[in-house]
Amino acid sequence: QVQLVESGGGLVQAGGSLRLSCAASGSISVVNVMGWYRQAPGKQRELVATITSGGTTNYEDSVKGRFTISRDNARKMVYLQMDSLEPEDTAVYYCAADTFTSNRYWGQGTQVTVSS
Repeated sequence: QVQLVESGGGLVQAGGSLRLSCAASGSISVVNVMGWYRQAPGKQRELVATITSGGTTNYEDSVKGRFTISRDNARKMVYLQMDSLEPEDTAVYYCAADTFTSNRYWGQGTQVTVSS
């Protein structure tokens, strides 16, 4: 089992920045890919960014150049630095952990609201 707890969400004006954090606990050694997903009202949950245990990153097109995912394996943390935020980024952001055996764990989510 892997437990994930997100923090760092909030209300910010367009053009501003936020940094999301995800603290992992439990069977961390089985985790391969960690990522951030988001779900806006009335929409499906979508991928934002992922990072492998080796540090390879992947981003959804609309956040490339604005968001940066990073990972501290020693501290069991994953971060999402979000810059140049837009109202379209408003959503609940979820941390996810994918294990080497293809199990996925989710955090409880943190709300990000970007005002215009």
